[in-house]
Amino acid sequence: MDINKHIIDQRIRKIVTDKPEWFENMKDERQQISKSFLILGIASSLEMDISEAYSSVTEGGGDAGIDGLYIGDTTDCEFTVVLFQSKYHFNLEKKYNFPDNAVLKVVNSVGILFNPQKNIELNELIKPKIEEIRSLIMDGYIPTVKCILLNNGEEWQNEGDLHISNAEFPKNQVSFSHYNHEDIAKQLQSTKPINDSISLSGKAVIENFDFKRVLVGKASVSEIGKLMQRYGDSLLEKNIRKFLGVNKNRVNQSIQETLLNQERRNNFYFFNNGITMLCSKFSHNALMNENWQLNIKNLQIINGGQTSKTILHVIEEKPDIDFSKTTVLIRLYEVSEDDKATTLTTDITIATNSQTPVDLRDLRANDSKQKNLAVAIKQLNYEYITKKGTGSSLSASKTIPSSVAAEAIFTTWKSKPHLAKYKKRELFGKFYDEVFKDINGSQLILAVLVFRYCDSNRKKHGLIIKHKHIPYSNYFVAMICSKLLIHEYNIKISQLTHINFEQVKKYWEENRAKIYEKAIDTIDAALLELFPEGIADIDPRRLAATFRRGDLLTKLE
Repeated sequence: MDINKHIIDQRIRKIVTDKPEWFENMKDERQQISKSFLILGIASSLEMDISEAYSSVTEGGGDAGIDGLYIGDTTDCEFTVVLFQSKYHFNLEKKYNFPDNAVLKVVNSVGILFNPQKNIELNELIKPKIEEIRSLIMDGYIPTVKCILLNNGEEWQNEGDLHISNAEFPKNQVSFSHYNHEDIAKQLQSTKPINDSISLSGKAVIENFDFKRVLVGKASVSEIGKLMQRYGDSLLEKNIRKFLGVNKNRVNQSIQETLLNQERRNNFYFFNNGITMLCSKFSHNALMNENWQLNIKNLQIINGGQTSKTILHVIEEKPDIDFSKTTVLIRLYEVSEDDKATTLTTDITIATNSQTPVDLRDLRANDSKQKNLAVAIKQLNYEYITKKGTGSSLSASKTIPSSVAAEAIFTTWKSKPHLAKYKKRELFGKFYDEVFKDINGSQLILAVLVFRYCDSNRKKHGLIIKHKHIPYSNYFVAMICSKLLIHEYNIKISQLTHINFEQVKKYWEENRAKIYEKAIDTIDAALLELFPEGIADIDPRRLAATFRRGDLLTKLE
């Protein structure tokens, strides 16, 4: 018996029970469970809350073989798209491979969906997302596509590999990966402290200062590979930059090419920025001058995660190559486990990962603002989740991930809907202080309630038929709803506190349909001013771009 299959089956059946509104149009229990597995798979692979994952579901007739679709932030001239195809098998005792014909379907879809010149009939869930993607492409942005083929069985077979290779997609732009029940189970498990040893190559330097120690040395690539084989992603718990995949990221591809090049391999130390690690304590035999064996407690890689994962990938793919003389720079910081050290750990991790915009949500969890908000929100009978993978005893409607809160606040009270949608990763980076400045628990909860209500209406077919902009405008609608709510209740946002929270919340719940309709009318009027000819015949890609660029903000003000 595969225990992990049973654990995941139990988990997805509970999602169906806890969130019946997500499956209300499905009478077949097997369809409900399959959809629940898709939601859990998206949440696990992207490390997000299941409510966020639900928004990425696109399955149904006319989905072009794509069951889920996630659009990442735009960075420089690029953006990331993750496509999901899911297959759930109900016989938990039998072994299954991911179907090769399903691989072919995804391959064909990639060739069509990312070409703005090709027409395709799509359902109302996936169509707006594809139009957003095509709009970005027409504006000069380059998509990086990761296809995750999800099941509770084994990987596809040789025929599936042939479908992928025959497509001849650019290796640095399109990648395929398999994700199954084992991967979900690993992600769900809590991380245990890692205590292990590392053999250094040659001499190293240790410096002591302010009750802290730092070691600078080098280790063989094979040593890093063995460490990654033993612990995998558990080593990267504090690493805030997700591994992007060898075929998805140009830097990773360059690392791989260097390791595989016999002439350049031995100079890898000079070509790579190295690996930065944190620990609570390390020790060594000080009587030796070099080649130390380090014993390390609570080891974590905080920078160099992509290097480490790529090293693991290359070593596993090419086990016959001797990497013992190929070394990489190691920086090891010993930081004690008191409260001050927790802050220092966060500061070090942020500083060493500051080269590009990254998702800093987990690191901000220890920030005083987040801790204070969590206390205030708990007193209002909600739960604030500051770190990915943290469970809750409350219902999904009473649970608020900090990522959702940041989007909601920036959209509503801060009036930055276009940035909230397209710069999500920077909400805990560049925009962090602006997002959470002068925000209390009551304001945060109400922003989320407004935001979630508008998002739930985004998928209603009747509204989409009546208002063509609905799939693209929900962030703007939420902003207007929040302004109307405060205006109609006759208070300023600064006056919304725990004292009047229940009254304002009750007013919203009783009047939200009316407020939402007013907000939609406001958007309609602004669009008519921007497009006097009307939007009925406007290309959806142009409509998507209107909201992405924030063209309407001036009109709405």
